[in-house]
Amino acid sequence: MSRPLTFLGIESSCDDTAAAVVRAEATRAEILSSVVDGQTALHAAFGGVVPEIAARAHAERLDLCVERALEEAGLGLRDLDGIAVTAGPGLIGGVLSGVMLAKGLAAGTGLPLVGVNHLAGHALTPRLTDGLAFPYLMLLVSGGHCQFLIARGAEEFSRLGGSIDDAPGEAFDKTAKLLGLPQPGGPSVEAEAASGDPRRFAFPRPMLDRPGCDMSFSGLKTALLRARDGLVAEKGGLTRADRADLCAGFQAAVVDVLAEKTRRALALYAAEGAARPALAVAGGVAANGPIRAALTSVAEAAGVRFLAPPLRLCTDNAAMIAWAGIERFRAGGRDGMELSARPRWPLDRSAPALIGSGRKGAKA
Repeated sequence: MSRPLTFLGIESSCDDTAAAVVRAEATRAEILSSVVDGQTALHAAFGGVVPEIAARAHAERLDLCVERALEEAGLGLRDLDGIAVTAGPGLIGGVLSGVMLAKGLAAGTGLPLVGVNHLAGHALTPRLTDGLAFPYLMLLVSGGHCQFLIARGAEEFSRLGGSIDDAPGEAFDKTAKLLGLPQPGGPSVEAEAASGDPRRFAFPRPMLDRPGCDMSFSGLKTALLRARDGLVAEKGGLTRADRADLCAGFQAAVVDVLAEKTRRALALYAAEGAARPALAVAGGVAANGPIRAALTSVAEAAGVRFLAPPLRLCTDNAAMIAWAGIERFRAGGRDGMELSARPRWPLDRSAPALIGSGRKGAKA
């Protein structure tokens, strides 16, 4: 299907209410509008996202975001070719809010409905921004997920490894909370680390002594907690320099782990024999400057192209959902009114569940 397609995207998987309009032609795509209504202020007092508050805010804001996205694109519902919506994984109340709105719009307009895996939205972003050809290696690194994927098609992904416990973004958020920094934790820790000494504290590099591409960040967070408590016991509190050094040491450890595991993933990806091999990174943590710099160096050393989306497309947004919906639609993907919200939805359904997935299903 090569005719131009214009899709509305709806995203509500966590604490960002988003809507966007994307138009795709044969060889290029254009983001006509992208509206993101964040909820940081609503959750600030709690030190993290409260699912019930997030779901209520999505229900109140989603229709307004859709109206703004259509207005900024200069289009009406009649000008669309389809509606794409995040159907999972994510906080179930938020996902359900988006799915129900998308169903209502599809039922009222007769437009096709396409449910999108939120992780696929991130993983396909390099195709939206740069037209990257399959297969490519994707490091999806965010607040709730961290995994290496070989992207072979719009719905065909092979997982090479991932975090068996905390995702890096989750570890950054918990680190910020432990050190009294504001949420979201990633930008706060990165800003503090800029003036710190990454060599002062000997933080571990978890699982580098084990083969493969799996990762662990929970123990790193615990090591930081113990270092903090040691300083508090010794001095009665933390100085600004102490906090900066803790952040710098923590961030350096995350960077080292991601860099080494990326080298291993690239070695496995090399077997694909891609004509134009590429490493891409996506997800909220992909906005971290030192992580981007390290991955750029790893890719250059391996002789592969490195792609990172613009910062505004790293965090949750609806443009990536609209694009992933277009990709699914072109491949024949459609959904009806039976589309359900899913709290968990692995991209690679053939891969075994990660060790730290818990009782309710695969973490990946």
